[in-house]
Order: sequence, then C-alpha cells, then structure tokens
Amino acid sequence: MQKQPYRILLVDDEKDILEFLGYNLQRAGYEIYRSQNGRDAINMADKVKPHLILLDVMMPEMDGIETCEEIRKNKSLDDCFIVFLTARNEDYSQIAGFEAGADDYLTKPIKPKVLISRINAIFKRLKQKDEIAAGASGSLIELPDLIIDQERFLIVKGGKEIVLPKKEFELLKLLISKPEKVFTREEIFSRVWGDNVIVGDRTIDVHIRKLREKIGEDNIKTIKGVGYKYINS
Repeated sequence: MQKQPYRILLVDDEKDILEFLGYNLQRAGYEIYRSQNGRDAINMADKVKPHLILLDVMMPEMDGIETCEEIRKNKSLDDCFIVFLTARNEDYSQIAGFEAGADDYLTKPIKPKVLISRINAIFKRLKQKDEIAAGASGSLIELPDLIIDQERFLIVKGGKEIVLPKKEFELLKLLISKPEKVFTREEIFSRVWGDNVIVGDRTIDVHIRKLREKIGEDNIKTIKGVGYKYINS
C-alpha cells in the first residue's frame, strides 16, 4: 500500500452500516470519510478527493444514481472509483448504476473479509495501472480517425474532445490496442474489471453501447457469441 493511505468515502443513510463499513476499512489501513446523504457526499467528495466512493443506491432526497451522476460531472474526480453497495441486485438497478458512471457493484449483506478483499483488489489494479502509465512513453495514441489522450482520459473524434469515464476509456484502449482482433467477453472482463471483481452480465453491453454513442456505431463490431473488435474507419 502507498505511504499515504487511500481515501474512501462511505455514503449510506443508515448510520449503523456506515459504522460497520468504516470500522472494518479503517482496520484495513484506509482513511475513511462518511456521509449520510447524496448532497453532502457530493460536497465532501469535492473537498477530500477520495480514491474510492462506496455509495448506497436507496437514499432519501437524492438517491445514489443521481449522486453518482453529479460526482461524474466533477472533472477533478475523474480518477475516483465509484462502487455501488446496495441490497438491490436486479439487473435494471445494476444497469442504471453503470449508466450513471459507476465502476463496480456490490450487494448487501457483505462479509467484512469479502469487502476488504474486493477493495484491496481494486486498489491493487489501480496501483498497477498507475505504474504502467508512469512508465509509458508518450501519452497520445493516434489512429486514422481517433486520437486517445492517456493522461487526460479523453479522445479526440472529428476535432471534438470527449472525456470518457474510466471504465469506458479502459475498454476502448483495450480494443484499439489490437484493431481487428476479437476480444472475448471473458478476456474483456479480466483485462478491464479484473478477475477478482464480480459484475453483472450486462456490464460490457452497457459500456459498449455508450462507447458507440460517442465514437460511432461502425468502429466497434459485435462478434455474436464471442466478443467485440475495433475497426478503423
């Protein structure tokens, strides 16, 4: 773990859950902040710049989906990892979460050891990616119809800059790393989300659809029953 502990913001309207999560994560060495509503969480996130936000979905006044959408509008929090932690596990709830910009999805109840393991896995992957990025030569990847800026997590398409959420960026970067190569769904899950992260079956589909809306329908081709590949226009 890095010298300065990773900062985690916990957002849940139930105080006992905040105490339970905070106690276990602090014991694991993380710096913890707590909020009991969405509006306060948005302000606190802007202030403390957490590395990760554990966000409940069902909250009064402003629910987790709305809160996530507002946080994603704050460009200073582009690197923040957002994980929904909720008792709701229906597909539509997960899809709504990913649509709002969430990176992962955990369901209650969750055992402390499982929670810590999942959080550790997330930060391990983030650390590895930071190290890879730090050692990479050049931040721009130029394709015939697309420029990818790795430092700013944005793409340039038709002269227009488009900032992508982290998971969409990582998915696109994987696909363009080998144009015309078909990446299987299993390979995409492993390379983008990690073997230790469990997400819904529709996760890739949602992210692919959102990428197509931004870069064009023709650039990403679906290979039925296999996966996806990137095609240069």
